[in-house]
Amino acid sequence: MRVAVVGATGNAGTSVLRALKKKDEVDSILGIARRMPDMDAEPYVGCEWESIDVGAAIHEEDALDRLREAFQGVDTVIHLAWLIQPNDERDLLRRVNVHGTAHVAQAAVEAGVKHLIVASSVAAYSPDSEQAVRDEEWPTEGIQTSHYSVDKAAQERVLDDFSAAYPNITVTRIRPALIFQAPAASEIQRYFLGTHVPVQALDKMTPPVLPLPKGLSGVQAVHADDIGEAYALAAVKRAGGAFNICADDILTPQDLADIVGQGRYVHLPAGLVRAAIAGSHKTNMVAMDAGWIDMALSVPMMDNSRAKTELGWHPTHSAADALRELIAAMIKGEGGDSVPLRPRDRDYSTVPGMRTTVGEGASEETPSGDEDVSLRGDAPQGEFGRGASGISDRVTKDLIELYLSDHLTGATAGTERIERMEKDFVDTPVYPQISQVADKIRRERALLQQIIHDLGFKQKPYRQAAAWVGEHVGRLKLNNRVLSRSPMTLVLEAELMRSAVVGKLGGWQVLHDNAEDLGLDPNIFASLEEDVWEQVRALDEVHEYARGRAFRDDVPTFSPEGSEGDERHEE
Repeated sequence: MRVAVVGATGNAGTSVLRALKKKDEVDSILGIARRMPDMDAEPYVGCEWESIDVGAAIHEEDALDRLREAFQGVDTVIHLAWLIQPNDERDLLRRVNVHGTAHVAQAAVEAGVKHLIVASSVAAYSPDSEQAVRDEEWPTEGIQTSHYSVDKAAQERVLDDFSAAYPNITVTRIRPALIFQAPAASEIQRYFLGTHVPVQALDKMTPPVLPLPKGLSGVQAVHADDIGEAYALAAVKRAGGAFNICADDILTPQDLADIVGQGRYVHLPAGLVRAAIAGSHKTNMVAMDAGWIDMALSVPMMDNSRAKTELGWHPTHSAADALRELIAAMIKGEGGDSVPLRPRDRDYSTVPGMRTTVGEGASEETPSGDEDVSLRGDAPQGEFGRGASGISDRVTKDLIELYLSDHLTGATAGTERIERMEKDFVDTPVYPQISQVADKIRRERALLQQIIHDLGFKQKPYRQAAAWVGEHVGRLKLNNRVLSRSPMTLVLEAELMRSAVVGKLGGWQVLHDNAEDLGLDPNIFASLEEDVWEQVRALDEVHEYARGRAFRDDVPTFSPEGSEGDERHEE
């Protein structure tokens, strides 16, 4: 059978790919996502790939056309695509999450697909004042103060209507608990905690008392491997209906205190916790909004017996073990080989396109172009250089140290700028190009940091701090707009980033020409030089899109034509 997975690069999608590959019944897998993963890395290798936007910045007919074409010859479609952030962009979230589900379902039936599996959630369920264990018959009207829950309930109504209109299509709804795995650690931190919460401090110090909202009776979770297996079993068994997927154990407040803290917890008034989260979200200190607290205090606990009976599914991880794995990975900053799963820290990053180890003893004959450079300090031959004492006397060390520090300063400013573009232009058709350039620039900066460290040089952090401040101050220009984005902003940002990307070419050329004296592998930098032009081409596409719209009144810049989200339609 041929299976298409929409949203195949995130937490659930990556796990579903792993599980599908183990099923003899599955002959081929089509992965669909806006942003492509590293297709040479597991579990993405061996799959076919299509970049398709299901609703963020695409007209409905265009989305249907592209999906319909992709689904030709597909037996089962597994729809996982879901946008959690930005919380405050409700129109954008609804376009992707609710309308996007409708687009996938309609395209599937028009392409002749006979089985549709959709990722619902425990969040779809209506409030349960008792928070008792409920089966799949519990109502799915959602929690009205949680945007995530509201959209999950709306998605259920889309599936109700679809099932009524097309009773010959098997529709499966998977309703998982919280999904945990190590490769998703940094993604989960970004989406829910944010970058300001010092999760890594848990490695040195755990909270003596864990504060929890009063009324929280328990939390359910499932390991990503188990949720992937549930989707794969539903696909090969053609099982229809709804399935609750969760580990057998429920995490009580005491369990949470034992795992996260020192075994002690205190219940705080739910209103106080909610207000604290709301305030922290408004000031960008915490990524999640207060709706997540409302949902945690309201949803029922799920009974997973139907999945066991009808799918033959059984969890292989406890919720407690899944949470322990997640926290340990969060502390380290682990991640995966797709943009959504990107790691937080340098030590868990890789540079796509190269897998050879760089360091003492590296050979010029080392192949490049089809492997990844591991940046992990504990990798075999994990050092990138021989240290300052091992650098050839032909190199003027203080000058090369200053030169690399200056390039790191530029890389810091460039990373800040491209990450802001990635956040600000998520509702444009060129978001995939921006996001994938951002991912490469982040990884290249991590590589440069590692090289400076391993050569025994200093990074001169005050220079990077100045670059960070300068870039943030530069954001204050208004482009003749105060309360909304100027359509001209994308044009200017693309031009600045294109110049910065070309500028870094010189740095890779210098390292390439001096690699032997520095104890580095020149092939690394030859490949990075080539990739500069790939990034320039991507930014050219961004600029072409922006300049064709920014200076016209008849077409929108930031969202599909006619959408309420475009500034041209605001008063």
